[in-house]
Amino acid sequence: MDPDSSPDAGHRARMRARMLQGGGDAFHDYELLEYILGLAIPRRDTKPLAKALIARFSSYAAVIAAEPRDLKRVPGVGETVIATLAFVRASALRLQRANVYGKPVLAGWQALLDYLHADMAHLGRERFRVLFLDSRNVLIADEAMSDGTVNQTSVYVREVIHRALDLGATALILVHNHPSGDPKPSRDDIQLTGHVRDAARVLGIQLHDHIVIGREGHASFKALGLL
Repeated sequence: MDPDSSPDAGHRARMRARMLQGGGDAFHDYELLEYILGLAIPRRDTKPLAKALIARFSSYAAVIAAEPRDLKRVPGVGETVIATLAFVRASALRLQRANVYGKPVLAGWQALLDYLHADMAHLGRERFRVLFLDSRNVLIADEAMSDGTVNQTSVYVREVIHRALDLGATALILVHNHPSGDPKPSRDDIQLTGHVRDAARVLGIQLHDHIVIGREGHASFKALGLL
């Protein structure tokens, strides 16, 4: 059903007008989510569901990044809503990725951090990924190497190195998130980083950094003097 013919068509038309006149800053988080949900379920007043989702996950960003299994626990959320939120997330990441790929990563460090934070800060499980760079420090691949539980992940150093050799990478940046929200590196994080650094160095591959992403920020091994 076209949203323009729904019972809330007038309200949504006014929201569209506000967006066109004032942009996204004119909206509360729940209002942005309300309109997106209206595209998925146009026959319903989606404001209560939008507010319920933000109350459940604490923020707009966390709703968009939420796992399908967690979204399904909220009454009123079905496959269509989950798919719509997934499209929004994928679109946002695609925009941010465009600021990173094919460009020297070290010269656009903040763009890289913004991309990683958007992708990983609100994940409910730990994910370890590796950014593979060429001799000009241009990002040539960004690959998840493992997904773990809420507080741990299994990473094999030889798999990271083998993949770097397959891609012809000359430098690496390690990245993982802490679902707890605190980006402070753990003892295991420090140990793993040392193993990767030492193995890469033997083959002439440089480890530029290991970045830990938390909900409110990040930690850089290089900035902390751990590399």
